[in-house]
Amino acid sequence: MTYHGLTRAKSTVAALLCAAFLGLAACGPSESNFPGQPTGQGGPNNPTGKERESVFGEDGLKLFGGGAEENLGGGGIGVNSFLWRASLDTISFMPLASADPFGGVIITDWYQDPKAAGERFKVTVYILDKRLRADGVKVAVFRQNKAENGEWVDAPVANSTGPQIENAILVRARQLRINTIEAQEQK
Repeated sequence: MTYHGLTRAKSTVAALLCAAFLGLAACGPSESNFPGQPTGQGGPNNPTGKERESVFGEDGLKLFGGGAEENLGGGGIGVNSFLWRASLDTISFMPLASADPFGGVIITDWYQDPKAAGERFKVTVYILDKRLRADGVKVAVFRQNKAENGEWVDAPVANSTGPQIENAILVRARQLRINTIEAQEQK
């Protein structure tokens, strides 16, 4: 190997080692939680890092039941199964565009009520916790009206619409949990 080729090989190895080091350093803990929110204050939507866990939970991915212990509401998915099923039940009249049980996100496609021509809605449900809690679900509602030229234009949604859907989901989740507990007690 010539001197020029050896120098080029050393430079390549040094660049690869530097890239690997930077890649591993990026995996370490960070002071900020999310881009644009470097406050370090915790909350259900802004974890401080102490409550972080794997996407698949503490024990890893469990499919088809997994371990011997039963975790009421866990169900092998990344979020509370009662909130998940209640969310799907509550928005079942709308067509689904996407549903991610590990990330806890349900996105509907646009829904147009036959009684309200010229208006359509889209809903995104975020399940934020593995526990059945009132702050464990967040709903975003989007609305569009049909303009005179036939195009859909974004329109405001009443502030109470999202919380009303959240409350309906929570009521259904509580019903599902009570039904499950009663069924287990009868065994």
